[in-house]
Amino acid sequence: MIDAPRPARSPDFTIAMVVPLQGTAGLFGPSCEAMTDLVVHDLNEAGGILGREVKALLVDGGDDPGRVSEQVHSLVSAGRVDAVTGWHISSVRHALAPVTADRVPYVYPALYEGGETRGGVYCGGETPRLQIEPALRWIREHLGVRRWFVVGDDYVWPRRSSLAVGAYARELDLDIVGEAFVDLGNHQINQVITQISRTDCDGVLMLLVGQDAVAFNRRFAKAGLDQRLVRFTPFMDENMVLASGAAATGNLFVSASYFRSLVGANSMDLTSRYYALHGPGAPPISTVSESCYEGGLLLASLIERAGSVSAADIDAAVDGTAYEGPRGTVEFRDRRAHQAVHLAAADGLDLEIVTTLKTSR
Repeated sequence: MIDAPRPARSPDFTIAMVVPLQGTAGLFGPSCEAMTDLVVHDLNEAGGILGREVKALLVDGGDDPGRVSEQVHSLVSAGRVDAVTGWHISSVRHALAPVTADRVPYVYPALYEGGETRGGVYCGGETPRLQIEPALRWIREHLGVRRWFVVGDDYVWPRRSSLAVGAYARELDLDIVGEAFVDLGNHQINQVITQISRTDCDGVLMLLVGQDAVAFNRRFAKAGLDQRLVRFTPFMDENMVLASGAAATGNLFVSASYFRSLVGANSMDLTSRYYALHGPGAPPISTVSESCYEGGLLLASLIERAGSVSAADIDAAVDGTAYEGPRGTVEFRDRRAHQAVHLAAADGLDLEIVTTLKTSR
């Protein structure tokens, strides 16, 4: 079916902000909505995008990926949105990319499995080579952990990240002694806890999303495994730590490019402006919600550099794009975002940075 011509351009620049409002990732929704308000405010304070006032239209990225893509397709076809961004899982990204192709720019700021090369899709999040490999190396060198059990949700990001972990294990002389995947949102955790307890692992690598990770943390601690095993994950935001509870986050390490505890002029300014806009009762700032802010910044930077919203023009301009945001400097080389990645340890109900990781390549 051939799409009808898009209606005349609106004087506003409207971004479809795809964030989870339900499901296992639904606990991120309030923080993502609040951060969306801030990035829209800040972009407009800076003059908008190509001189047009920025507005956001929320799309529930926690719905079935097919239904999310249908909704975005309808919005793009009706001329109601000029670009797409927001935090959502990779299976939603794979559903959205064909819908946005050659029509509107699509910025994906969440951590992901890497390997995205489609034109018009611009990934600003962390990848396993930058986020997982150096963390495994640091944990081996400082905590002596060499035998890992991998547990993940059963979809593209955990599956492909697990393949990468296997390669890193060979490089770092580590052993993967077990692996288990669970249905997204179904919390099939008890049998996995039993599997882990029967292995000789000294570390558990978690590739779980939202409430699945929360359920795992609670049952892991209830089984007493937190006392003798290290947990590491590239995905655990401050909302997930709060939901897990302080008693369930012992010996838990997390890697990411942003944490609420990050000390720096840009990150501290984000916190100040966020609470100035929303007040002290605002949803917590988190690693996930900051990605929504990052998505807006990256989108504006790419469009301003290209001087156009055309995917072809942005594709030609993406390498060399650099900007300063809450994470610090983000720079694109070979279509990949390069940025600092930090390792944090759970400390009660927060995540405190231990070190900035060094990548091997």
